[in-house]
Amino acid sequence: MGRFRDIMRVFALCASAGTVLFSCSTTRVLRDDEYRLAKNKIEVTNDRHFNEKDIEPYIKQTPNSYFIFGWNPFLNIYNMTNGKGGGWDRFVQKIGVAPVVYDADMVDASVENITDHLAYRGYYGSKVSSRIEVRKKRVRVTYVVTLGKRIPIREITWSVPEGEFAEEFWRDTSSMTVRKGDWLSEDALDKETERSSRYFRDRGFFGFSKNYYSFVADTLTYPGEALLEMKINDYTRNETEKDARPLRRFRIGEVTISHPDNLKVRESVLTNLNTIIPGDTYSESEVNNTYSRLSSLSMFSSVNIEMNQADSNVVDCSISLTKSRLQGFKLNMEASTNSSGLFGVSPQLSYFHRNIFRGGEWLNLSFMGNFQFRPNDDTRSNEFGVSASLSFPKFLFLPYSLFRGPVPRTEINISYNYQNRPEYTRNIISTSLGYSGNIRGRLYYQFYPLQLNIVRLFDLDENFYSSLRNDPFMRNSYQDHFDLGSGVTFHYTTNSSVNPKETYFYTRLQFDIAGNVLSAFKPLMKKDADGAGMIWNTPFSQYVKAELTLGRTWVFGRNGGQAVATRFLAGAGYAYGNSTALPFEKHFYSGGANSLRGWQARSVGPGLSPMDMTFIIPNQTGDMKLEANVEYRFKMFWKVAGAVFADAGNVWTLRDGGADASTSMFRWSTFGQSIAANWGVGIRLDLNFLLLRLDMGMRVHDPARTDNRWVGPSQWLRRGCYALHFGVGYPF
Repeated sequence: MGRFRDIMRVFALCASAGTVLFSCSTTRVLRDDEYRLAKNKIEVTNDRHFNEKDIEPYIKQTPNSYFIFGWNPFLNIYNMTNGKGGGWDRFVQKIGVAPVVYDADMVDASVENITDHLAYRGYYGSKVSSRIEVRKKRVRVTYVVTLGKRIPIREITWSVPEGEFAEEFWRDTSSMTVRKGDWLSEDALDKETERSSRYFRDRGFFGFSKNYYSFVADTLTYPGEALLEMKINDYTRNETEKDARPLRRFRIGEVTISHPDNLKVRESVLTNLNTIIPGDTYSESEVNNTYSRLSSLSMFSSVNIEMNQADSNVVDCSISLTKSRLQGFKLNMEASTNSSGLFGVSPQLSYFHRNIFRGGEWLNLSFMGNFQFRPNDDTRSNEFGVSASLSFPKFLFLPYSLFRGPVPRTEINISYNYQNRPEYTRNIISTSLGYSGNIRGRLYYQFYPLQLNIVRLFDLDENFYSSLRNDPFMRNSYQDHFDLGSGVTFHYTTNSSVNPKETYFYTRLQFDIAGNVLSAFKPLMKKDADGAGMIWNTPFSQYVKAELTLGRTWVFGRNGGQAVATRFLAGAGYAYGNSTALPFEKHFYSGGANSLRGWQARSVGPGLSPMDMTFIIPNQTGDMKLEANVEYRFKMFWKVAGAVFADAGNVWTLRDGGADASTSMFRWSTFGQSIAANWGVGIRLDLNFLLLRLDMGMRVHDPARTDNRWVGPSQWLRRGCYALHFGVGYPF
């Protein structure tokens, strides 16, 4: 019942806010002679299986988009103007979305557009009309569609030039997408000519395109059926027979690669990445492949590949490379504070060089810090880290020739991290060897067959050490350990731009496993008091950990000035075999500039647990994490943008062994109570090359509170109920 009441209170809170917005008119800004286009509907009268969504893109005017059960709150906000044209009006119009004003001419244009599209799809003689319904300044348009007749293809005949082209053509017949019995349509013929043109260009026929095709459909000889003649000419549609020339297969002639003199790069690297080889048969796919491989070096601002006919069947290749900025610095900064007076600052300075050894090798050096403190107080935590990574544009120990597509990069990383907290001092030495690459510019992967962490703890505070002895879960997390394993990360996105201007989706999966290989040698190892196998007098860790992120951002409004960004994250880790708890650096945590923004980092959870006073500076962690975020982004003026956001989630433990297991463990019976939630507002300064962000998050539901976990508006700005975060870049 407790969880049900929590859910109902969330629903009531959302419903109350929604009622206030919903009560605002969506048409009050319209003139007397204007109406808001509320809805388009497509009604197909003679085919209930027809996909109506195929017609939607051809409607010239579309209504405002809706997000929540057919409701767009930003449309209501826009109509909250007072009509005085002052600052309030400008503010709500920047945040809100203007209503789409109904235009009768656009309806007529849509009817014509749909009719033409249906004919293109093979529905000949279709009838399209519109029905207009007006109610309280809102217009609903229904497009009534009666599909025309479709004509099946009775027979197909082909006419192609003789010679090597004809041989290649007949070899491809099994892949043709237009066949006897299919419906006749210009759409299907266009798709087939595009496909087959690519096929021929990949097999040597340089310059061949769909313009060499022509079609004749006879629908009179057999009424209701079509005799289709598909012809490939030796001249294009824009030419005449006198311009005819043989369709020949081309081979690669001379290949030249040029770049600025001040770009020092080993020519062997460029040659190995180039797949356009003199003497080979011309292939458009190899041209595109070479472009992708050279671009992936990130050394060139542009890669230009020109193919020029040098003879009747020879084409020369000229590759021109323009130098990009090869080295520089990057600065990242995050800062946060909360109402308890605890400050946190996390600077990071990185240096990069994209051609360190003149072979497209990437060197990255990074220096980071994380400082938490209270002014006029000795409470503080200092963390320093340095890391170096070297990436080679090849799969080490394997030849380039094994990879016809993108070549995976080999990455070697090493880092050192030092942390001095009031409870302990920690040193971590890490190294890894792995491979990274992408498939078609959308699926990115990183595979690390070797990941090694060596963790040492020093100077444990006596009170902290005593608490560890009384809590086996904490004791096993906070001990020296040797972590040897493997990991893999997959990232898929529908838009790989740095700052996408269109709606996009992404997902990220990370998986780590450690200790399994070492466990095979455990019988030969020295054991500690708990029977755990040790390497260099340090127990080795054995665990599995996975994390999944799903995100979608809807971009809309004039010039993409508004967006609704969402993210869902789920992760869990489990120790087994030689370990009874995850290493503490592998634990999940919430809060901070990119998480639950009503809390500072590591100050949420686990579960219903109150703040662990064992730690002077918060360090709340768990074995499992769930989090959901939504953020509405809108442009305001100049380069300044605003945001309204909400975050919810928490971390939990999975083992029933700690002193606070009753409150920290994940249980369905207390799931609703243990969700931390906040809302907030933010302001962004978008400098194109850099985005600076300031967010203020206010708690709505705090699972650590024992009396009343709900935080009302009167408490949002009180001590312990809000946090400020400064960051660089979007949070997700």
